[in-house]
Amino acid sequence: MGKNKLKKFAEMETMNCVFQFPFAVIKENGCPMRGHWNENYFHNDNPIVLELGCGKGEYAVGLGKRFPDKNYIGVDIKGARMWTGAKQVVEAGLTNVAFLRTSIEFIDRLFAPDEVSEVWITFPDPQMKNVNKRLTGTRFLNNYRNMLKDGGIVHLKTDSPFLYTYTDAMVKLNNLPVEVNTSNLYNSGLADDILEIKTHYEKQWLERCLSLKYL
Repeated sequence: MGKNKLKKFAEMETMNCVFQFPFAVIKENGCPMRGHWNENYFHNDNPIVLELGCGKGEYAVGLGKRFPDKNYIGVDIKGARMWTGAKQVVEAGLTNVAFLRTSIEFIDRLFAPDEVSEVWITFPDPQMKNVNKRLTGTRFLNNYRNMLKDGGIVHLKTDSPFLYTYTDAMVKLNNLPVEVNTSNLYNSGLADDILEIKTHYEKQWLERCLSLKYL
């Protein structure tokens, strides 16, 4: 492991906005913050919005700056990437953005029923060979349904035709209402200030003139 990564990991240990728990603790007893994010960290009753597979946290930070009346939590296992977003939170003095470093496989042990209002899934690995790890598969959709409040929303942005088609089918199979569905977001006229927040990978796809999908 490079010295730069070790330095970032050490710095993250000192950041109040970053939560890291041993896998054994989460697997056996659930995340200690589960059901208490509003009370113990944000200290308000504002809606909680997740960015799953947050990478550098572009959406968590970007939305946090735009909407101070909502709380944002970026979840990812890659600490070196997460450091970028966490550093921005600290430097900007944002009190409505946090990061949780762990595996999204444990999502049902990270957040309590009715604790979350929105979920953003931004350019996840389509997991073409492993259906159980697809973040829009039936297993995950059921977990989202459980932790989301009534009327909660799941957003998917992807460059993958496979994942987009698969998700569209899963949404229909699970009888979920769809508000927006486009296979070419930036030529649809639907992109707005929120949807135009671009992740690191999204910028790469756009440079390659790939059409991006949103559901």
